[in-house]
Amino acid sequence: MSKKIIFTNGLIDLAQPRLGSKVIFKTDDFFASADRIIDPSTPVFKDGLFDKNGKWMDGWESRRKRTPGHDYLIIKLGKPGSILKVNVDTSYFNGNQPSMISIDACNSKSDNTKNFKWKTLVSKKKTKANSPHIFKTSSQSVFTHIKLNIFPDGGVARLRLYGSISKGNNNFTNKIINLASLLAGASVIACNNEHFGKAENILAPGKAKNMGDGWETRRRRDKGFDWLILNSIDGEKIDKIEISTHHFKGNFPSHCSLQAAYIPTKKSSSSIVKNSNKWKTLMKKTSLKANKTHMFKNKLMKNDKINFIKINIFPDGGISRFRIFGKAK
Repeated sequence: MSKKIIFTNGLIDLAQPRLGSKVIFKTDDFFASADRIIDPSTPVFKDGLFDKNGKWMDGWESRRKRTPGHDYLIIKLGKPGSILKVNVDTSYFNGNQPSMISIDACNSKSDNTKNFKWKTLVSKKKTKANSPHIFKTSSQSVFTHIKLNIFPDGGVARLRLYGSISKGNNNFTNKIINLASLLAGASVIACNNEHFGKAENILAPGKAKNMGDGWETRRRRDKGFDWLILNSIDGEKIDKIEISTHHFKGNFPSHCSLQAAYIPTKKSSSSIVKNSNKWKTLMKKTSLKANKTHMFKNKLMKNDKINFIKINIFPDGGISRFRIFGKAK
């Protein structure tokens, strides 16, 4: 069985709606709603499905432009952050994809688009039919709004903006919070498998909608166990731990354990993973039940400061949410 580790390096899609991100302006979305471009699901094609304007497409599609200029849309990020990688996905747009794209970004406290001062995040690039387009950026700036330009018109299935939420505006110091909240800036840096559901899902707010809204690994056919490592908000005086298996009824893990550490200086994800087996035990191996929220009191590391947590599940399976409450530092 593959031993390959999935490194996310703490990057999350800042365009996803569960962070509060939304499309606030578009020049045109005659054929397909602009809102679909940030849908977290994988784009699909529905053969033979038409609506009143033409072929139904899973993405944003403008009409054929007959005037000068180009089409664009503006996304307001739910959480300001830096963007290191972009994916402009034209899946199923074949013959109706844009000729080229570019991406601009700005930081603004206002939603008045006329006052935005745009910076180029991705310069003008050619696009292909039915393909992902991955672009790395060199900007370290924090942005609040993103502008996707398509030249001159056409369709894009999905826009993913991979980066990290800015922690600069958080005022959590000395407050008891969920240190593993995606909204506060927590992120997964690595896991050994996420075959059926992304590891990041367990940090999301609210109750999971279904099994696909949690983290689920494939069925293990060898010895060992599955795991993920998350970068939490710096915290101490860890009190309550919550592990939910909602929707996982015949595929929940038999047991779970937690390890934790405080790493004060920035280190590579591979180095963190390599040393994680030596971390202190935050919660001993404990049995889990199907479709249930499990509440635990921390007894082992009450006075320890932490910012990394390793979740071990035995031998495999799915959990929907993870929360850990402590005093933010």
